[in-house]
Amino acid sequence: MIVRKIGENIISPLGFSVAENFAAVMDGRSALQRYDHLWDLPFPCFVSLLADDILDEVFAQAVDQSRLPMKSCTRFEKIALLSAAKALQSTPLDPSSPRVLFMLSSTKGNVSLLADAAPDIKRVTPAHTAQLIARYFGNPNMPLVVSNACISGLCAQIEAYRCLQSGQYDAAVVIGADVLSPFIVSGFQSLKALSDEQCHPFSSVRQGLNLGEAAATVVYAAGEEPNGGWRMLAGAMANDANHISGPSRTGEGSYRALMSVLQSAALTAEDLACLNVHGTSTLYNDEMEAVAIHRAGLSGVPVNALKGYYGHTLGAAGILETLLTMHAVEQGVVPATRGYEEIGVTMPLSLSSSSGKTSKTAFVKLLSGFGGCNAAAAFTFDSCR
Repeated sequence: MIVRKIGENIISPLGFSVAENFAAVMDGRSALQRYDHLWDLPFPCFVSLLADDILDEVFAQAVDQSRLPMKSCTRFEKIALLSAAKALQSTPLDPSSPRVLFMLSSTKGNVSLLADAAPDIKRVTPAHTAQLIARYFGNPNMPLVVSNACISGLCAQIEAYRCLQSGQYDAAVVIGADVLSPFIVSGFQSLKALSDEQCHPFSSVRQGLNLGEAAATVVYAAGEEPNGGWRMLAGAMANDANHISGPSRTGEGSYRALMSVLQSAALTAEDLACLNVHGTSTLYNDEMEAVAIHRAGLSGVPVNALKGYYGHTLGAAGILETLLTMHAVEQGVVPATRGYEEIGVTMPLSLSSSSGKTSKTAFVKLLSGFGGCNAAAAFTFDSCR
């Protein structure tokens, strides 16, 4: 069963569509800024944040206020619903059909509500937001929530692929979203994982990651498409259970996910336009990815990471970065790894701080996360079937 992309959207500080975001990336623009007293936190941080006034303006235009008033929504609910609505606009889908599945990827959901004196505990969970979105579109199915650390966005796409291949659904609307809060930023700071300057993926000068907020949605459908387009070929997840927050030094889980995807999709290094990787700029994650890529025999494949434009967007990352890589490869481009300087990992990688060209039409998306979780997925573009 072929699984193809029929809709998409990205909501970020760089734009409210995939086209806007892709143009910003190709221009080399970054949404990351330094804040010295964000939320009165006692440390500086380098993050990307959505402007509330612009978000509210776009939300008011795209979302039916009679069905869901903006004032009743949290920021997290706004960006997730808005992204889904925009992604569905250009598709022929009836989102109320029982043959359509809604899925939500998030690592933290409405966790900021816990700061309230009397928090609504049910609303804190991503399940509440997933049901809110499904109800807004009149969908009768119980939506699925995927919350598996940093690989959530890619896990959700893999799960959508499996659901569509099973024949149970005709289409899946996969939404990834997270917003930042003092809780989230402080959590990463407690692990000494944050950098107070622009992140430097895979570089010897890297000091840690940057965080960002965004929402992204991809709509997949099952079946042939005579005019071609993007297809997901395979997806795999592997957990090496190395440590609650530290990646495997041998890249075991990432390596196994990569090899599984390459074998299932019948791809070799020569077939790949690029590897779009996690590239968080932390000391151990970048090293682990380099080891896994080398072990898989992919050191010569162009590698790029997008965290230098957005920061780590948590539950949105796997979808946002997949969509941007699709647009890049379709246009024969491998985007620059913003912030990359000189190699700072022990294994060779084909990295560049400037954009490159490609004539190939397949790529692999790679992510890893806390608890030893790893995911990989392969995609290809068919100009005409």
